[in-house]
Amino acid sequence: MMAATSACKEGTKIAMDNGKYVRYTPEQVEALERLYHECPKPSSMRRQQLIRECPILSNIEPKQIKVWFQNRRCREKQRKEASRLQAVNRKLTAMNKLLMEENDRLQKQVSHLVYENSYFRQQTQNTTLATTDTSCDSAVTSGQHHLTPQHPPKDASPAGLLSIAEETLTEFLSKATGTAVEWVQMPGMKPGPDSIGIVAISHGCTGVAARACGLVGLDPTRVAEILKDRPSWYRDCRAVDVINMLSTANGGTIELLYMQLYAPTTLAPARDFWLLRYTSVMEDGSLVVCERSLNNTQNGPSMPPAVNFVRAELLPSGYLIRPCEGGGSIIHIVDHMDLEPWSVPEVLRPLYESSTLLAQKTTMAALRHLRQISQEISQPNVTGWGRRPAALRALSHKLSKGFNEAVNGFTDEGWSMLESDGVDDVTLLVNSSPGKMMDINFSYSNGFPSMGNAVLCAKASMLLQNVPPAILLRFLREHRSEWADSGIDAYSAAAVKAGPCSLPVPQGGSFGGQVILPLAHTIEHEEFMEVVKLENVGHYQDMIMPSDIFLLQLCTGVDENAVSTCAELIVAPIDGSFSEDSPIIPSGFHIIPLDSGMDASSPNRTLDLASTLEVGAAGNRATGDKSSRGSTKSVMTIAFQFVYEMQLQENVAIMARQYVRSIIASVQRVALALSPSFFGSHAGLGSPPGTPEAQTLARWICQSYRCYMGDELLKHEGSESILKVLWHHTDAVLCCSLKALPVFTFANQAGLDMLETTLVSLQDISLEKIFDENGRKTLFAEFPQVMQQGFMCLQGGICLSSMGRPVSYERAVAWKVVNDEENAHCICFTFINWSFV
Repeated sequence: MMAATSACKEGTKIAMDNGKYVRYTPEQVEALERLYHECPKPSSMRRQQLIRECPILSNIEPKQIKVWFQNRRCREKQRKEASRLQAVNRKLTAMNKLLMEENDRLQKQVSHLVYENSYFRQQTQNTTLATTDTSCDSAVTSGQHHLTPQHPPKDASPAGLLSIAEETLTEFLSKATGTAVEWVQMPGMKPGPDSIGIVAISHGCTGVAARACGLVGLDPTRVAEILKDRPSWYRDCRAVDVINMLSTANGGTIELLYMQLYAPTTLAPARDFWLLRYTSVMEDGSLVVCERSLNNTQNGPSMPPAVNFVRAELLPSGYLIRPCEGGGSIIHIVDHMDLEPWSVPEVLRPLYESSTLLAQKTTMAALRHLRQISQEISQPNVTGWGRRPAALRALSHKLSKGFNEAVNGFTDEGWSMLESDGVDDVTLLVNSSPGKMMDINFSYSNGFPSMGNAVLCAKASMLLQNVPPAILLRFLREHRSEWADSGIDAYSAAAVKAGPCSLPVPQGGSFGGQVILPLAHTIEHEEFMEVVKLENVGHYQDMIMPSDIFLLQLCTGVDENAVSTCAELIVAPIDGSFSEDSPIIPSGFHIIPLDSGMDASSPNRTLDLASTLEVGAAGNRATGDKSSRGSTKSVMTIAFQFVYEMQLQENVAIMARQYVRSIIASVQRVALALSPSFFGSHAGLGSPPGTPEAQTLARWICQSYRCYMGDELLKHEGSESILKVLWHHTDAVLCCSLKALPVFTFANQAGLDMLETTLVSLQDISLEKIFDENGRKTLFAEFPQVMQQGFMCLQGGICLSSMGRPVSYERAVAWKVVNDEENAHCICFTFINWSFV
């Protein structure tokens, strides 16, 4: 067998046959290259076919062609590896430069702190020696040795604006590369070749501030262009309007901007800014875009206060963009704001006082967006459902913007509030403006009825405790049937004429009556989009609906191990064509942590038993550390939109209120079931799967079965845990409480499948509900045997799932489960060879 040699060269193409070298002609090389691009690894039959089809290769043996293709693949592999290593080397070089700059900045900060320490020590000594003086002139307050003087109003003429711009540039650079702000590394962010960059948050400065340094594969001009278009990447930005623009003598530009930000919850007003933006090129070729609020100017344009907005302040911030050797840019981002936290309820003020939240939602979002665009340019591949990444990104932005508009309900977009029904937990808004209704297509061509000429939004906010946002949102995503109403899903789908999907449907994961089809995700997997297929959805009233409905779903922050701690689930029904101009009526959930300790590592707890069992060598995620059980608070915002006919407004309003209230009740129930405090007070019953309580319960079940039945319940071999074997046991195993009306407290996967339920909903099912009349009589007649002799056997029969479906079983066994102190803990059932009838 001829071995591949060092012929992996780019020069002359040489093959070896029986110790002799054969040189290929340029024409032969060209023909082989063309064939290689068609089929890089041809089979033996394909190589022989190539020789027959290409006369120029007729004098070459098949073995020689085989070696040529081997060498060609070798060269391709080496080229890709070399390209990858060069890219890594460029990134490491740039990161090294950033780290050296950061080290230099820290050295300056140390010197500054040493100087301040010396100054304060001297002041303390002087204060001790001096006589007591209560005047404000001699007191040292807030750790500051001087007060910033109040600047008089500045002239807003072109010369005055240029002076403000130059001052803004100086202050911004002192934050980006200097010591004007004390920066500390953001918890959970470690610099490295695969990290998003170096991210820091402020410590002890006015307002909230964040800074990031990173490398992006775009030239500085393109980076500046993208970042200036803030609404395209900053999801909380409603609009940025350029009011005026003028050029400067040094080739820069000054712009006066009016910017509006969405409120993150229904409990607080939105924010707006009156800004100056200065763009210039420095002597070293770096491009700078810096901004600040114009709150203290005269003799120039101004922006009066807007209704429903609180005027916030942007302190000197911006972007320093340096060209990088070998291509790309090194970028420094600084965001520094005073969001006026006094204007919101005290419980919500952490949202406006957290530099970590600012870093996650603004600073890091800018870097992620740049990296995403860079990847799309370098790898312009078509993703799921035949959409290019840019189109899917625009679609996700449309979903997010539509949800934010619903949460805020601005009057200038046509929203007006309906009267309350006496309970202020749910707010209703309606919008029948032409601008809103243009987004909805009413010219149905597939026979579905026209659904309305107005939109109603039902929204609410609620406080959650001891539930990590990622855990709760992942449950809402994977267990839609626990909170959603299929009839209302059908109603919402009809509003956008959601018909049978004509697109090829990729394979997806199935979660309780829904199929989740992956669509796209960002580089760091902080956000992903998917299509949810709801199978066999029931009809709504008298409308003829398809059996399957498709929803477009945007998920953010569902990974509890990710740095980002905000979580969002936005859903909108889509029509069968899934075209880019399809109407989008988004609804969903948004959860933001409120605790100042949100920088702590996320709890490593799981949703259900299956996720625990599948972790394996990746680490035991079920073993939560003590820090994860501390008190945590977050605010959840819920907003659902409904299209309707104006004459039906009263009925739709009643339906919407009831629906959102039912969702709130479901969320509260799920949050209670997922909270550590609930698990602690219900040890062994509602325990989080995979914790020691669940492991202990599995051991008690098997030990008690062996004691009373004289046999093994499980064929437990190897190193697998008893809990894992019990969970995957083919027979249904269910535990119920020792109450007058027993309810189920635990079930393995087969038990959950048989009852057609989840672990959270299991405790809502009583034992008697799963038997018919004859089964209940038999059960109650023989149930005392369990407490007396420890077990009982039931002949084959029929029971019912939680959905009312009949389930047949060959036989059933019940036994008393005792704990280590030999006290009765619960009753366990196993249904053998069950199946749906």
